[in-house]
Amino acid sequence: MEDDGSVVPRQSCLKLEPKESQPIFVKGTWFHSRFDLSITDGLNAWVCHASEDAVRDRAAQWDQPVPDYVSLAERYLGFQHPDSVYKFTDAGDGHKRLSWTFDKEGTKLEWRWKCEPSPNSKETTAAVLDFLMDANVGLSEEVVRKTQSFERLKVEAEMCLIQSERIANEKIEFESAVYAKFLGVLNSKKTKLRELRDKLSKQEAAGKLPEQEEESTDKTETYVSDDENSEVDSLKDPPPTSKDIPSSRSQGRKRAFQK
Repeated sequence: MEDDGSVVPRQSCLKLEPKESQPIFVKGTWFHSRFDLSITDGLNAWVCHASEDAVRDRAAQWDQPVPDYVSLAERYLGFQHPDSVYKFTDAGDGHKRLSWTFDKEGTKLEWRWKCEPSPNSKETTAAVLDFLMDANVGLSEEVVRKTQSFERLKVEAEMCLIQSERIANEKIEFESAVYAKFLGVLNSKKTKLRELRDKLSKQEAAGKLPEQEEESTDKTETYVSDDENSEVDSLKDPPPTSKDIPSSRSQGRKRAFQK
């Protein structure tokens, strides 16, 4: 699959410190199925044009799809990985060989690409430096935007905090007022309920008392002693007079005279 010219390629630049070599800058231009490298040590420069055919052959050797191969190369040449061993060694006739290692399924692999001297080292070095300057300016602008955004967010956060504290205080005051009103209503209801309970208790006590007296009156019989019975009988039958009862003495005298 050929690269579409309308697609903007990705670019990266890495300050690399290879093993047993002076630091170099590696600028990469990454397409879908190929990539270009521009390398400089500040004095000399080299280039590597990885064509689609070359990338396809390398990907087939490692049994990888072409986009995955390009993506993996960009990952290791866009950022230096501490667990990878980078080398930039002589390959004869002014050529250089750039290599790096990585682990895949427990196996350490090494990729190598041959770089040829740049036809114009100054131009290649200037292009790398221009890219770094543009990237630095872009990063500085991004830092300024992020800082300004952070300051705005900080002000908004402080305002939100003040508003939150105000709302929290209003909530506490509202809850206290509602609780006080509720407590007053509750105490009033308790007082009314207590009064009604006392009133009902008094009514129940007043209603039961006459019933108990009636029950005691119906069930209790009046006790009358023998003396009281005799008095009652005497009141019913008045005592006999002297006319009704004959005197025993007169009868005795009569009998005496007859003898």
